[in-house]
Order: sequence, then C-alpha cells, then structure tokens
Amino acid sequence: MKNLLLASLLMIILGVVALTYQGITYTTTEKAIDIGPLQITAERTHTIPLLPILGVIAIVGGVVLFVASRRKT
Repeated sequence: MKNLLLASLLMIILGVVALTYQGITYTTTEKAIDIGPLQITAERTHTIPLLPILGVIAIVGGVVLFVASRRKT
C-alpha cells in the first residue's frame, strides 16, 4: 500500500514539474576548429521538449493511483 501511495505522489510531483519547466535544457562543448595547436570550441545548447499533455497524464494517473491506494486501506 505504501509503495502505491509513494508512486502516486511521485507521479503527481513529476507531472507538476513537467508542466512548469516544459523542457530540459543542456549544454555541450564541440570543437569548431582544430588546426594543429589551434583549437576553438563552441558551446551549444540543446533542449528536449516535454509536452504539456505528458504532465497532465502524469498528474491524472497519480491522482487515480492515490485514490486507489486510499480505497484499499
């Protein structure tokens, strides 16, 4: 029962975070020019978008699990 309750709360929290941030951004460093001893690097930012529907589905699923865990106790 406690595992189901914990999973439901975790899903709700992750759903709220997904709706709040709407994407994960990270930076990579790549070589732009490499001519002998001369090296120039460039930093590029990449974004992995999180669809709002995924956050809503996680929240609804968490609420359903929460209600199901409460009914069994």
